[in-house]
Amino acid sequence: MNRHLAAAALLAALSSPAYAGPPDPADPLASVMWDVLRPELFGTAPVQFDDRVTVTAPDNAENAAAVPVMADATALGAVEEMVLFADLNPFPVILRFLPLAAKPVIATRFKVQQATPLRAAARTPDGVWHIGGKLLDAAGGGCTAPPASYAAADWADHVGEVQGRAWAPTGEGAGENKATRVRFLVRHPMDTGLVAGIPAYFIEALTLRDADGRALARLQTAEPLSENPVFTLEVQPGAGARSLTLDGRDNQGGEVKAAIPLPWVQGALP
Repeated sequence: MNRHLAAAALLAALSSPAYAGPPDPADPLASVMWDVLRPELFGTAPVQFDDRVTVTAPDNAENAAAVPVMADATALGAVEEMVLFADLNPFPVILRFLPLAAKPVIATRFKVQQATPLRAAARTPDGVWHIGGKLLDAAGGGCTAPPASYAAADWADHVGEVQGRAWAPTGEGAGENKATRVRFLVRHPMDTGLVAGIPAYFIEALTLRDADGRALARLQTAEPLSENPVFTLEVQPGAGARSLTLDGRDNQGGEVKAAIPLPWVQGALP
């Protein structure tokens, strides 16, 4: 950790309210930032480290600007909220995910500044946060590198463009309980603001909706997401839905709006 990040961590530790609830179990990843992040992210809510919440990512980040990660809490059953975070990043929280009519599983890519514990936390209806994670090794520097988009003269003309695809439901859970896998990319530089002279510029909210406007999943996104972020979700649209809509905004007022068609089969008349 460089001296600027160390000073920021010390300031956060001194200014953060201490957790005053029952003692937590020992952090299995032995993070130096856990005692700071615990009250900031979870307040006084109970937490438990739980192998049923899995985090899948490379052991070593080959590209610190776009590390693939998948967080899966489906083994818990009902989940109301998920948080994906990297303890030692300058901005630890990568995203918050509300799986309103979706499975509690999400995949994306993010920037990493240095080797860090990488975690996912899932809140169940009883208010308990279940936390899983792993150690991620990295040469780092992903959060302080300027976006490659800026090298193109017309980069601003493409901000907010969306490429998306959905797949027909397969496997178990036939009928209305089947989940549809959907993946979408949003063109955006996702600048952290840590490069001198370049202000923070990132997507801060995305909502995936059914054709009738019903919210299926909400994302509160943050600076560490990779440039042109990609998301994979498993949602449950209403019967007969032919498309999904994606809407959102960035921190400078820019809008994201797109339609993602759903696969369907025309039935034959007798």
